[in-house]
Amino acid sequence: MLLYALTISLSAFLLFEVQPVIAKMILPWYGGTSAVWTTCMLFFQAVLLAGYLYAHWLHEKLPSRKQAWVHLALLAVSLAALPIIPGSAWKTVTAGNPSLRILVVLAVTVGAPYFLLSSTSPLIQAWYARHHRGGMPYRLFALSNGASMLALLSYPLLVEPNLPTRVQAIAWSAAYVVFAALCGLTAWRSSREPVVAVDVREEEAGSPPPSTDRFLWLTLSACASVLLLAVTNHLTQDIAAIPFLWILPLSVYLLSFIICFESPRFYRRWVFLPLVAVALLFMAYELWPYRQNLTPPGFLLPALLYVQNLPMRASVAGFAVALFICCMVCHGELVRTKPHPRYLTGFYVAVSFGGVCGGLFVGLLAPSIFHAYDEFPIGLALCGLLV
Repeated sequence: MLLYALTISLSAFLLFEVQPVIAKMILPWYGGTSAVWTTCMLFFQAVLLAGYLYAHWLHEKLPSRKQAWVHLALLAVSLAALPIIPGSAWKTVTAGNPSLRILVVLAVTVGAPYFLLSSTSPLIQAWYARHHRGGMPYRLFALSNGASMLALLSYPLLVEPNLPTRVQAIAWSAAYVVFAALCGLTAWRSSREPVVAVDVREEEAGSPPPSTDRFLWLTLSACASVLLLAVTNHLTQDIAAIPFLWILPLSVYLLSFIICFESPRFYRRWVFLPLVAVALLFMAYELWPYRQNLTPPGFLLPALLYVQNLPMRASVAGFAVALFICCMVCHGELVRTKPHPRYLTGFYVAVSFGGVCGGLFVGLLAPSIFHAYDEFPIGLALCGLLV
């Protein structure tokens, strides 16, 4: 269990640590605008989904020995990308949209390591479930999110202020070598452990999850993703453009994942469903009058004026708490409907695909079709509909 935990924790830490490291190196090359950062985020979300799809394919199609050999080969190939320092030849010298060049430089520089890191969490959980009857592989997902949060908080507080960017990249590359060794050892050990009898696993697992459950996983994940990005945009563009407000919503989002998957008993419908109604009303009240330039009904005017005149810290705290409640409902319901570990890789594919859909909607579609932040009220409406 310790080997599984170490591998999955290090992979999650490196997964979140590499994003600011590589983005800080290439953002100045392409203007440093929010569009450049959005392109980077879309790349990471897409590769994350690709990693989950690979883990699902490997788990479903190959026996344990072949899974280990295929994964060991890919880990060895990914080492050729190190160190993750993009060459200066990738700097753009032409005007226009640099999105394609950004995607290419990210794919060449960090694509292979990020792909392998992305596949680690579902793959390690599947290996653990294959060899440990009655185990709890979903708790490893909570551990993964805890390591992600550690990386998210440690970068602006410890790494970025104290290490030059090039040193950050070299240190990350060295840590990736350690991860590759740990993951390779885990794959080799897992392939040699006795497998729970197929008939026992199939009998415990029952029939595959219905399509309605799969659709619900995707929708719940997409809703949480839309609200995360919409709240982040609102806080950083309408309240204060400070780095902390980029970190806070994502930390809240990850915290809800950790709580729901590590201790499902903390999510109680009778507690959170009334709270989510209050959270949705708070965010709608905060957005509605000055977003739509409408005069609210007279009986709502005192409450609306009070909410909109909150001090900055109180407003930020209110949105953070409201986002946490909404994410607890989305992720709590994911845990309530999660399948038997036999089908966990398909579960993670659906969850990841939902997150990508939410990111594409807020990052690409909404700015093209809306003149204001209409994706925010749409996300609130979707959350209310799901509840």
